[in-house]
Amino acid sequence: MAQGNYYVPHTAKWPIVGSIGLFIMMLGAGSWLNQVGTGPWLTLIGAVVVLVMIFGWFAQVIGESESGIYNQAVDGSFRQGMIWFIFSEVMFFAAFFGALFYARMFAVPWLGGEGTGAMTNELLHPGYDAAWPTAGPGQLGGGFETIPAFGLPLLNTLILLSSGLTITLAHWALKKAQRGALIGWMIATVVLGSLFLYLQASEYVHAYQDLGLTLGSGIYGSTFFMLTGFHGMHVTLGTIMLIVITLRCAAGHFSKKNHFGFEAVAWYWHFVDVVWLGLFVFVYVL
Repeated sequence: MAQGNYYVPHTAKWPIVGSIGLFIMMLGAGSWLNQVGTGPWLTLIGAVVVLVMIFGWFAQVIGESESGIYNQAVDGSFRQGMIWFIFSEVMFFAAFFGALFYARMFAVPWLGGEGTGAMTNELLHPGYDAAWPTAGPGQLGGGFETIPAFGLPLLNTLILLSSGLTITLAHWALKKAQRGALIGWMIATVVLGSLFLYLQASEYVHAYQDLGLTLGSGIYGSTFFMLTGFHGMHVTLGTIMLIVITLRCAAGHFSKKNHFGFEAVAWYWHFVDVVWLGLFVFVYVL
């Protein structure tokens, strides 16, 4: 409904659908990690519900946008909302990077006897070598090897940076009303994002099967999979968004001056790129 010059949507079912889907997915993931038999199925069901919510909500907003009921005031609200959403994601990763730095720069050295941790080391962990990476005193989860930075992680870095370039080229094509080039560059971005996810999944399989690096590999294993896995979830969501935007471009949506839906996805994708650079440097290289 319209109130003055600002469109206010009717009550939508999608927020509650999304909440239910996320609850089921997280319940299933927790059960899966604790080896409860229903865990994988609950995770799958929750993921399907979330995907239905994403596509359903996108379709509703797209319909509202294409009907011409949005104006500059609504566009401004969307921009502010996307900015605050990305800021909240920045804070998520800041907390996770903070956990990595705290463990690496403070907790592990203290356990090794540095600073005020001399007594802790002498009484509880004598002889513990506080070198990074580590599974902690007693090598929780057993020994492991790390993934070489200048192998698959470097390739994935190049792939993700390339996808940032292709979506920028797509944006330029949109501003010049070059529909064919726009669709071509968007398809390239989707392919690169999907390739990144495939290679990261391959890296996880290699880590578990060949390197002994698992979620149970002490502080290094937990922080490694927390950071890279959380980022992988963002790449997955971003790839879904890219697919939707590509289909919209093919359907003739967006114009040179009115394309915030495209810009929002591009903002998000560039954010994902920047976060990965931090991960590559601080998780793989250093």
